[in-house]
Parts: sequence; structure tokens; C-alpha cells
Amino acid sequence: MLDFTEYSKIFITLFAILDPIGMIPIIIAFTIDLTPQKRVRIGRMASLSVVAILLTALLIGELILEFFGISISSFRVAGGILLLLMSINMLFGNKDVPSPNDSPDGESNASLAIVPLSTPLLAGPGAISTIILDAHKGNGIGHYAVLSLEIAVLGFIVWLTFLIAPWISRRLGHIGSDVFSRLMGLIIASIAVEFIANGIRGLFPALG
Repeated sequence: MLDFTEYSKIFITLFAILDPIGMIPIIIAFTIDLTPQKRVRIGRMASLSVVAILLTALLIGELILEFFGISISSFRVAGGILLLLMSINMLFGNKDVPSPNDSPDGESNASLAIVPLSTPLLAGPGAISTIILDAHKGNGIGHYAVLSLEIAVLGFIVWLTFLIAPWISRRLGHIGSDVFSRLMGLIIASIAVEFIANGIRGLFPALG
């Protein structure tokens, strides 16, 4: 096992990469038209999904990537393309795209909570690759137990973030929220371009 300082650094690094506080505006943008009950449900599902994704990356992440021959750079490009498509819908207010309110059985709620909120926005390529690398810094059950605990704490923080987001949304009002949603669509598009650019640089180092 590593010492306390090292595990603290790992936690701080993961917190900075997930950036749950910075995600509040994006959470508002994606859940702006939902009822409070659905927002709570999506928040719960998203936080659990983040924990599940990071735990999977911790335990078998490298094996999965090697099995399918997938690199982190390829994951970045794929995640960036997905985010870009979502941001275009937000920018142009495309109502033809199914929304979480359209599904009485909650399937769309689950889809939104997992993609793009849980991944690639929260538990994205950066967090996944960091977890995989941190797993190699130590060995033994104790090492993996501490990392798992840190992931669980991060999931709890993500859940709290979703609880705070509606309070901020109410202060914006309907018109303010609509303008805010378009603005966040532009910002998410920029994030998507960064994902794609970093992925391409990783796939083709000569372009760096």
C-alpha cells in the first residue's frame, strides 16, 4: 500500500478531473426541462454509474482495453464525437430528439444519466486512464480497497452536486435557463473538440 499522502494526491487528482462543481452548469443544461423527481432519479443513477465505471476501470479497465484493442486516445475521440452531437442538439434546440420526459418507464432517464453525464463528462477518458495508472502504483487488497473507498466518496459528491443544481436552476428562471442552455451547448461543443483533438494527438503523435 501507499502512504496517506499518496492516496490524498490520488483523490485530489480524481476530484479535479471529474470536476463535479464545475459540472453544475452542464447538469442544469441537460436537466432543465425535467421534473424534480426525475432530476433526483437521474442524479442517483449518474452517481452510481460514475462509481460503477471507475470501479470497473480500477479492477479490469486495462484488461478490457487490451481485449478489444482500444486505446485511451480512441476513447477520447469517441467521447468527443458523442458530446459534439449532444451539444448541437442543445445549440439549435432540436425537439425531435427524445427527451427524458418522453419515456414513462425511465429508459431515457437512464440513458441521459449514463451518457453523456456519467461518461464521458464525469467518468471520462481522463478519470478512467488515471484510475488504471493509479491501480499500478500499489498492490494487495488494502490498496484496491482504499482506491475503491475514494471512488465511493467521489460518487457521493457527484450525487450532492445533482441535488444542488435544481436550486441554482430555479434562480435563473425559464428565459435565463434557455439562454444558459444554449451557452452551455457552445461550451460543451468546445469540450468535445478538445476531447477529439487530444485523442487525435494521442493516436498520431507526429501531429502533436
